[in-house]
Amino acid sequence: MRGDELNRNAPYLDVVGEQWEHILSLYAAFQDKRPVMLFDIQEGRIYAYPYAEFKAGLSKRSQGLLKRQYQEAAHEDKIVVFVRDNEKRRLVSYCLA
Repeated sequence: MRGDELNRNAPYLDVVGEQWEHILSLYAAFQDKRPVMLFDIQEGRIYAYPYAEFKAGLSKRSQGLLKRQYQEAAHEDKIVVFVRDNEKRRLVSYCLA
């Protein structure tokens, strides 16, 4: 995949990479609960949410997508990470190890 294609398909992957150590550190504190992680770009903060609480705040369509992604993450020992960009009105998720 070319770089411009990667940026379109994973526009916030670089941002996640820059925060990865911090994301892992917070995740580790709640690892037994398998939280959904959220990085808010404008706030510059990372949050760990219980799966059910985070899912409840999403649309029905997004709930279904999160359910599949969360199951994949559990099966493959990965973490679900969301990036929220309020300026661009985007919420993007990744399933990462």
